[in-house]
Amino acid sequence: MNNVVGIFDKLNKLVDESPPVDQPTRFGNKGYRVWARKMHRDIFVFLKDALPQEKCDLFSELGAYLSESFGNSVRIDYGTGHELSFIFFLCALFKAEIFSEEDSVACALRLFNSYLLFVRRLQKEYHLEPAGSQGVWSLDDFQFVPFIWGSAQLAFSSPFEPARFLDEEIINEYKDDYLFIGCIDYINQVKTGHFAEHSNQLWSISAVPSWTKINSGLVKMYQKEILSKYPIMQHALFGKLLRFDPVTPGTALPVARLGFIHPTSTSSSSTSRMARKFWN
Repeated sequence: MNNVVGIFDKLNKLVDESPPVDQPTRFGNKGYRVWARKMHRDIFVFLKDALPQEKCDLFSELGAYLSESFGNSVRIDYGTGHELSFIFFLCALFKAEIFSEEDSVACALRLFNSYLLFVRRLQKEYHLEPAGSQGVWSLDDFQFVPFIWGSAQLAFSSPFEPARFLDEEIINEYKDDYLFIGCIDYINQVKTGHFAEHSNQLWSISAVPSWTKINSGLVKMYQKEILSKYPIMQHALFGKLLRFDPVTPGTALPVARLGFIHPTSTSSSSTSRMARKFWN
């Protein structure tokens, strides 16, 4: 785990070596392309230094997932599809048995947080455009997964109710302890105006009575708005570790909820109830 987290120290050094360039347009700084070339040049070396050498036959696939998780150097943008590529990278580490079940919490709260802090730096340093953002009607311009994992963290142990997560006092006290609150703090740093206006979807979540309900609603929303959208999923990469194999019709897929596996109901009535509203 420490070795993989250490990759971000090396990626940060590449950012230090690739400052933004002077250009007439504010967004999409072309200095990002300089950084991206260096990243693609070095990423497999970083993985080789961080991972067990007996897994060397998997480095190409792992490197593909990781290198695609930092944005697109042609469009100079970043979005939830790139974030999904990092989730593929994490899943592949478990499939390769480089990580084990005991690493799952550290993977979400430490390794993913290191990734989150790094891509935020990229967003600010190079003024990356949000890829595929729906503006005020999207959950966030760039991220989705930290809200799912952050609400799961709060569902197990929360010192405050959902109605209070926008309170300045709560944000200042818990932004470094809870992934969800850290995301709210970051939004407040980069956006101005009333929260309900620039982040309406997140603002509406504060009316949901429990973190458990928020988490289940966000999972449904992710399935509908990210995993079921062709413009996002058309860019997903698959390989030996994460295979693109058809599922036998009628197979009940397992669904993870707050650390437990529950079989999915295949009844149409259950599916229609879920589709009515994310927060039901």
